[in-house]
Amino acid sequence: MSFISNQRPEPDQVLVDIANYVFDYTITSDLALKTAHQCFLDTIGCGFEALSYPSCTKLLGPIVPGTQVRNGAKVPGTSFQLDPVQAAFNIGTLVRWLDFNDTWLAAEWGHPSDNLGGILAVADWLSRTAIENGKPPIKMSTILEAMVMAHEVQGVLALENSFNKVGLDHVLLVKVASTAVCGKLIGLNKDELINALSLAFVDGQSLRTYRHAPNTGSRKSWAAGDATSRAVRLALIAKTGEMGYPSVLSAPTWGFYDVSFGSKAFKFQREYGSYVMENVLFKISFPAEFHAQTAVEAAIIIHRQLIQKGKTADDIALITIRTHEAAICIIDKKGPLHNPADRDHALQYMVAVPLLFGRLTAADYEDAIASDPRIDLLREKISCIEDKQFTADYHNPEKRAISNALTVTLSDGTALPEVVVEYPIGHRRRRDEGIPKLIEKYKINLNRVFAEKQQRAILDRTLDYETFIKQNVNELIDQMTIPNSAL
Repeated sequence: MSFISNQRPEPDQVLVDIANYVFDYTITSDLALKTAHQCFLDTIGCGFEALSYPSCTKLLGPIVPGTQVRNGAKVPGTSFQLDPVQAAFNIGTLVRWLDFNDTWLAAEWGHPSDNLGGILAVADWLSRTAIENGKPPIKMSTILEAMVMAHEVQGVLALENSFNKVGLDHVLLVKVASTAVCGKLIGLNKDELINALSLAFVDGQSLRTYRHAPNTGSRKSWAAGDATSRAVRLALIAKTGEMGYPSVLSAPTWGFYDVSFGSKAFKFQREYGSYVMENVLFKISFPAEFHAQTAVEAAIIIHRQLIQKGKTADDIALITIRTHEAAICIIDKKGPLHNPADRDHALQYMVAVPLLFGRLTAADYEDAIASDPRIDLLREKISCIEDKQFTADYHNPEKRAISNALTVTLSDGTALPEVVVEYPIGHRRRRDEGIPKLIEKYKINLNRVFAEKQQRAILDRTLDYETFIKQNVNELIDQMTIPNSAL
């Protein structure tokens, strides 16, 4: 007679490996930590830019209006002081809203700096609580270490495991990575952290439908905030001693692998270290889905060539884009585009705008620009084809290229020379060129929110790496808030 064994198994090795990494690994890579510093500046700056958009700010603040939390985490750029779960949602939503923070491309895609929502909220809350109890606050150096680890957990899981191919959204990995690093910050022991990680996988996971036609919408801009805040909540639940589910991944029939991952176990290309932060992709020039970054750069080059020839986009008869498989899958989009979230995930739109105007900004996704009929006319002239070598270079860990090539044929039959861009300006191979522009972007974003005196004070605290890492988290966040915010 058969029976179901109720013997409690050992935890799945995937959970154990993440916990061991977070507790036992020491970040020694100077490149990773200094890149994390640059990543922090860029990420928090993206949040400041998002404050210009009412569609984002309407989601911010406490769940119950007017609530203030004693020793709560403050939300940069606002006057809100919230519990760490809601603060993580606020910060995570801000930094992701405009699709302008960093990117990781592999079998799965994602934006590892989304985890900063949970990391910063937890660290600020813990720091304020520690000070009240006569203990030292957390330093920004700890924030950078947590960022490196969150990037690594999310990015290494993404290297060989495609969640999009089973219909799940990459914010699942934000939830797992944030659970790991935030759990350590709030003082979970290793067994409790394994429990918390299991809870993250037990959760129902977000579907990708809000990123794809015909349902593309603004949830994709707050999904990461939701994920990182959920991670903080699960870590706090585990802190109470609440049990976990050791075979959450591998349990037959009822585990994550069988229910949600086609009965396949996760595969791993490398052990956890600091590889992801060292190789992360920054979005520096364009707030666009990352697979389009090089296409936009190529389109701006062609816009300049047209001007030199005395031509305009009206003279274009046909545009061919050679691209990689991921771009075809995610952003090759025909037909009507219904909202900004739809437009910033449409390759044809992201090429048409710079061909017309020589730029692509967040404002170019809004209705005021999108209503220009020339954009849709150009979109109809664009066709995308996959280049197998581009796809191979995309997956090659030594290259990690995101190539696009544009060929424009004019109405008189003249074909302009093809413009090929393999690596976007935010790529590790273009760091020397990119980082000065990243700092310029950060300064522009500070100027959107703060008066000149406060901008200078923030820059004095943040631009220099050695100065930055010595800052107390709560003091730096205090410098980045606004009293009596109208939000």
